[in-house]
Amino acid sequence: MGRRLRGLDVTTNQNDESREGWTQEQLGNEIGFTGAAVSAMETCAQPASDQMLVELERVLGGGTGIFEEARTHVRLDKYPAQFKNYALLEQKAVGLCLYATLVVHGLFQTEEYARALIGGGYPPLSEARVEELVEVRMARRALFEREPVALIELVLEESVLRRTIGSEEVMRGQMRHLAECARRRNVTLQVLPLDCGLSGEYAGDQGGMELVETPEHDHLVYLESQGESLLIKDPAKVSTCAQRYARIRAQALDPRESLGLIERLAGEQR
Repeated sequence: MGRRLRGLDVTTNQNDESREGWTQEQLGNEIGFTGAAVSAMETCAQPASDQMLVELERVLGGGTGIFEEARTHVRLDKYPAQFKNYALLEQKAVGLCLYATLVVHGLFQTEEYARALIGGGYPPLSEARVEELVEVRMARRALFEREPVALIELVLEESVLRRTIGSEEVMRGQMRHLAECARRRNVTLQVLPLDCGLSGEYAGDQGGMELVETPEHDHLVYLESQGESLLIKDPAKVSTCAQRYARIRAQALDPRESLGLIERLAGEQR
């Protein structure tokens, strides 16, 4: 009997033929993984990586999209508990308005920045778990290429850009990536300068937030702090957050000035 990946027979035992006529070793060769890796995936000893599912869809999917669907569920299993309920909302959103106060928002992180950030966090994680979290964080960036396109706004505190995570080389790559993102037609990126409070107003004093517009055009707010999360649906509370976000955005540098600052900082990371 073949084993199953979420209800799908993938291969049979090593001495039998699979639906495609392949043993685990042969299937592994076709998708660029070892037979042991295929076996570990089938027995749930090791979850399938995102890349393995991509290759399984190519080799065995037959246009059904079943492995693409499995990618979504496998990624959800890997996310931190407080993020799982929000992850699907993020990927399906038609609009996101994001305000990041401590580190670069996860959607905009480079792999090197994410690895340094996750690997340097507390409590310490195993190398395997760090790589798993980096993988699923990078998978979130598919939102930028999705059809229909999502409109994404990001306001970053200037302190985020000046806080070195990993190394100056990591930060230089992160700055360049932010600049590339800022040039996307569906992205608006602004920086809230360190001196914005000199005007007597600082609307960002209550921390980061994420405003979400769903495909049904419902508006929600997602908050996360200290490993806990909150999804706000109450229209009055959502409206207050949206108004606060509008003030934060108004106090930020405009997109052109923000891009110029990011590019200057990228040049300073030597």
